[in-house]
Amino acid sequence: MVWTSEGDVWRLRLRLDAGEELTGTVTDAHRVELSTDTCHVRLPAGSPSGPQAVHPDLLALAAWTVAAPWTRRRVVFDRPISAELAAAFESGWGIDAGPVGEGERPAGARLAISYSGGADSAAVAAMLPDAPLVHFRRVSHPRVPNRWTHYRSDVLAALAEQTGRDVTPVESDLEFLLRHPRPGYPEHHAVMIGVILLAGARDFGGVALGYEIGSRWLGGGRYVHRYTPDNPMWSGHGPWGRLFAAAGLPLVLPVGGISEAMTMRYALGSELRDQVRWCLRGDNAGPCGRCGKCLYKELIQAAVERRPMRTTITADRPVARKWQQPPPYGGQEMIEYGCAHVPGIEDTPFARAAQYLQATPGSTAWLERCYPPAVEEIPVPWRDTIASIMAREFGFMDAGDVKRVESWGGR
Repeated sequence: MVWTSEGDVWRLRLRLDAGEELTGTVTDAHRVELSTDTCHVRLPAGSPSGPQAVHPDLLALAAWTVAAPWTRRRVVFDRPISAELAAAFESGWGIDAGPVGEGERPAGARLAISYSGGADSAAVAAMLPDAPLVHFRRVSHPRVPNRWTHYRSDVLAALAEQTGRDVTPVESDLEFLLRHPRPGYPEHHAVMIGVILLAGARDFGGVALGYEIGSRWLGGGRYVHRYTPDNPMWSGHGPWGRLFAAAGLPLVLPVGGISEAMTMRYALGSELRDQVRWCLRGDNAGPCGRCGKCLYKELIQAAVERRPMRTTITADRPVARKWQQPPPYGGQEMIEYGCAHVPGIEDTPFARAAQYLQATPGSTAWLERCYPPAVEEIPVPWRDTIASIMAREFGFMDAGDVKRVESWGGR
């Protein structure tokens, strides 16, 4: 893998080894297909450039978030990496990474937030008002047609700028490396490529993300309905957690112990509420109100606000089809919470799911408190700050609640 830079633009070129194929597998086991072998990342004007501008471990980490799905046995970077990073490749993926010869990158002092503008990352930003935000913006690829023009990355970037915070926009066409299933991050971690490349210049020593209890501990939408203490993507001791830490940039999940309902409650009660946007298709007027994400998030917001849902989507629409089938569901903990708290749920696209789940306010009360192990795995420099916020705003789960989390999927 070769990085070149010109001004504020860094370009990455991949070359597959013999035996490696265009079809790859991401960390959460989904198949992806490579479309092209190059991508670029545009950093803000005045960012460091040139061969010595970014520590080789950071360049290797950034490249790996793009190339990991297609790498089988070894990865060769265009400059030496540290022995510590090479060891993390070996222990996490069984990958022979090199050449080795650079000194370890010392960790910085500042925590950056990888900021999408959705409720989860907005909650993190509201909890950490002094932390800088780095926002990834998709731009078109010069060699790949953009057939997804309804994805309004321009709107999301504008909303991020309107927060009034220290926001750094980073543009990239890396999502167009994917031919199948659609443009998207080769690995989920590629959204942090701007944070990684800027870490040395900005003294970043950690990167915070908005992954909540469902994504971190309950399996998320892809590990359906399963307790995942060893989540390979987001646990601190997993392969990605160890690799980021080896590059002096550990992953930090401030809301990893609370549910999406609680991140939404916190974000919509903060000064960032007018900039919160989870819909990828909406324009400057607001969310589209027609996509599956709008339907799912409206269920959660209605539950948090204890009001009927406001949606024109009906049960016969394709975006509502999954909720007409028996569980398990991706994000099931929030479907249970929504069905338990939305008045008139029987008149919504989730009526059938509510009949299957039979959730009640009592059976979902644990989703309003914080899971203690999530705070314990936050790196020490930021742990006490997050712990105090969790205690003040949500309270911690008792033994019964903890058992609900740790038996998730086994009931």
